[in-house]
Amino acid sequence: MKKLIQSIALIIVLLLGLAACDGSGNKNSSAKSQEQVYKIGISQLMEHKALDDARQGFEEGLKEYGVNAEIEYDNAHGEIATSSTIAEKFVGDKKDLIYSIATPAAQAAARATDKTPIIFTAVTNPVESELVESMEKPGKNITGTSDAADIKSQLEMFKQLDPKINKIGIIYNTSEANSEVQVSQVKEIAPELGLEVETCGVNTINDVKQGLDNLITKIDALYLISDNMIASSVEMVRDTLIENKMISVSAEESQVAGGILLTNGIKYYDLGKISARIAKEILVDGKNPAEIPVELSDKKTVVVNEEMLNTLGLDKSLPIFQNAEFVK
Repeated sequence: MKKLIQSIALIIVLLLGLAACDGSGNKNSSAKSQEQVYKIGISQLMEHKALDDARQGFEEGLKEYGVNAEIEYDNAHGEIATSSTIAEKFVGDKKDLIYSIATPAAQAAARATDKTPIIFTAVTNPVESELVESMEKPGKNITGTSDAADIKSQLEMFKQLDPKINKIGIIYNTSEANSEVQVSQVKEIAPELGLEVETCGVNTINDVKQGLDNLITKIDALYLISDNMIASSVEMVRDTLIENKMISVSAEESQVAGGILLTNGIKYYDLGKISARIAKEILVDGKNPAEIPVELSDKKTVVVNEEMLNTLGLDKSLPIFQNAEFVK
């Protein structure tokens, strides 16, 4: 009888051990995520609402996915050299994962390590930026989320707002590779929609005001692409638009909150949430970043700045404003 009881006890112990493991013999992801504290470094290029939202979505997403993380956050304040210093420190500190917000921050992390997993966000074209080999198969220690906009549908908004709009303007940072890509895409798409494009490239944030004042005299409306330098100057852009009673369309939602008229773009908070889920797949589930496709948010909402709409005297009953989300 004693031997029988011992055998039963042994079987129970073995069964409990198996229950805590998956088919590969590893502890299941839920138990693993609760037991282990992962060291994550967050490198953000600069402070503005879109990038801040991406960070907030990521941090809150980690909690929702049950990833127990010790987070170190650092901001490069727009300095690419500082992004490199931050990335190198994270590598030296042996972080389990680096979350890079904006293209220069991601490029700095990619230069710093080919081993530590990297997740990027707020990168418009990861392939052109030489971060990944393809969107489907990144092929390296890096993957993430892209903020690429549906440019054609956004350009179509100009004629829907005012059929008399013929020439749109873009002001952008010439040092940002993603901005150059977007400008090229706009120039390619605009003619089929009956639009001309006037551009103004600037090198520093101090050039934005003068460049915009010059550009505004040549155009009927302004299109704001996903550009970190311009996003950080959005209040100044808003004031200039109000002075000139000019319609504006943004590539993303956070600029509308800053005073741009409208967008049908993505929310960077959602990109952060997607990035958190990818982090869980890498850290907890053991997936290889090289084989995790780069993702885009499929949530797009027409967001309208109600104060700007009223300032411009636009008709709120226009079809473009139906079912829109209004912010002030």
